[in-house]
Amino acid sequence: MNAHNLVIIASGVFFLNALLTGVWKYLQMVDSESGHAHIYVDTAHRASLMYAFACILLAVFVNISQLGATLELIASLMLVTYFAIAILTYMLAGLKQNTDNQVHNASAAVRVFMWSLITAEIGGFLILFYGVLIALL
Repeated sequence: MNAHNLVIIASGVFFLNALLTGVWKYLQMVDSESGHAHIYVDTAHRASLMYAFACILLAVFVNISQLGATLELIASLMLVTYFAIAILTYMLAGLKQNTDNQVHNASAAVRVFMWSLITAEIGGFLILFYGVLIALL
């Protein structure tokens, strides 16, 4: 699989998940006295939408980039993997409904994971953006 195909497929999966979590959100809103879904159901829905469109941006960047195919695939895989993990984490929190703030009083393991997420997402994007810059400048 190449980086372009990966991010296009991920975009479709994330968008489908956004549609499905949108139904979940709607059902919770209807059943709630306050008219609101659980915060992490809402977050999963919105993150799925945002990551779907972010993957389209990544597809454009991969198309423009002049970096090697393997490097582009690794960068894209880092981004897509952490996008997916974030969405799944939000969905699990929405299912459990046991918190409204996952990082408040987080364990050391969660803090390490969050820093790995930050590094992978920013690092993966910087690689692809660098590929775009060298192609265009």
